[in-house]
Amino acid sequence: MNETENAYYTRQHAVVTGGASGIGAAIAEQLCASGVRVTLMGRDLGRLAATAERLGAKARQVDISDADNVRRGFAAAADNQGPVTILVNNAGAAESAAFAKMQDDMWQRMLAVNLTGTYLCTRAVIGDMLDAGFGRVVNIASTAAQKGFAYASAYCAAKHGVLGLTRSLAIETARKGITVNAVCPGYCETDMLTRSLDNIVATTGMDAKQALNTLLRDNPQGRLIQPREVAAAVMWLCHPDSAAVTGQAIAVAGGET
Repeated sequence: MNETENAYYTRQHAVVTGGASGIGAAIAEQLCASGVRVTLMGRDLGRLAATAERLGAKARQVDISDADNVRRGFAAAADNQGPVTILVNNAGAAESAAFAKMQDDMWQRMLAVNLTGTYLCTRAVIGDMLDAGFGRVVNIASTAAQKGFAYASAYCAAKHGVLGLTRSLAIETARKGITVNAVCPGYCETDMLTRSLDNIVATTGMDAKQALNTLLRDNPQGRLIQPREVAAAVMWLCHPDSAAVTGQAIAVAGGET
């Protein structure tokens, strides 16, 4: 890293939601290593604090689906480390059910965490970004934002909404020094994937290896994506030379889409 890049990164304050583990922790690790001031947000303060201590970041307990909680959490983070200039909307959840059997509360949960949470967190920082004439918003959207999956209609609908929000806000802020992009991982080796595999095993009678192979069929490379690979795409979008990249959906998925 040259002196110009070093000076650029040390001026930034990034918030990473869902930053306790998996993709969020990998993103936070690379941001911290570049000299960015990082605040991790999520619901499990114990896990957040442990990851933050390991990385040299700050931890703040926030329920991203609660508007008042988001407002207070981001205000406190800005008071502590300065206005947020990089936002990584990584927090999310995935549940599956046949559409005909899906309950209303599952539909609402998928929208609240994956779509409304992205909206609330972005709304919390966009004013300061507009005032500064600079900002980077990166939404972790999944290939479920780009294609459909059986038994995941609520999750896919929410993630398609995230991509629509990404593209619309990118146009709205294109002349304001702000970029808004989506990174769309395929099946990634995280705790969320483990829970998905457990659900497949429980509902189909497959063993763990068979369940994994059903997911790997979607990836032409025949492997799981690693969190650090997703983090590398996020870091590229946050780089000063990526200012012309906005409104994009970048798949990190081994050729899946």
